[in-house]
Amino acid sequence: PQVDSANTGRVLASDAAVFLKKSGLTDLILGKIWDLADTDGKGILNKQEFFVALRLVACAQNGLDVSLSSLNLPVPPPRFTDTSSPLLLSGTVSSDVPWAVKLEEKAKYDAIFDSLNPVNGLLSGDKVKPVLLNSKLPVDILGRVWELSDIDHDGMLDRDEFAVAMFLVYCALEKEPVPMSLPAALVPPSKRKPISVPGAMPLIPSSTKESHQSLPPVGILAAKTPLTQ
Repeated sequence: PQVDSANTGRVLASDAAVFLKKSGLTDLILGKIWDLADTDGKGILNKQEFFVALRLVACAQNGLDVSLSSLNLPVPPPRFTDTSSPLLLSGTVSSDVPWAVKLEEKAKYDAIFDSLNPVNGLLSGDKVKPVLLNSKLPVDILGRVWELSDIDHDGMLDRDEFAVAMFLVYCALEKEPVPMSLPAALVPPSKRKPISVPGAMPLIPSSTKESHQSLPPVGILAAKTPLTQ
């Protein structure tokens, strides 16, 4: 009913587009989903086709391939957010979603992580790069793997972020597409708490930066004044 307000049993492309955009997926993926769902290419989805679109959205959000073969796979229902609300999709990750990285895989990734001599539990991009390149995957895919796995965007990977990177590399090697945004199930449990208020996230770095910039001059003045007196 939310999409088909006139209750015609059909959904127009324009209405569906607005609704599907709330899934947080890229236009590229949404276009692919639409093409698969709109089987006769009329630009209108009937109820059955709309359900297909919703299932494909759920597949994409969970890092599965957007294809008709994914329709039979068990996936949690698709998540849609009201774009006017500050909560992003990842903000709805609850701590009870099981992490996609399994324990035995994690042990394997941890061993690689430790072999790369992490400093303070972190690996720099320079140390991770050879491992990624070693996979022989295309550079643009590896770039996306890095973007998705460096969850706190500090240019370093900790143990959990490295596991995400390795997981994505192995997925890509199995010919599974690397998702455009990190699926909820792939966000490491250790990274889930702060993400619950992504509305506030973008504000924090910029405001702290500004206050840092204004602090040093004041500090220097304060330090100098006693000397001149």
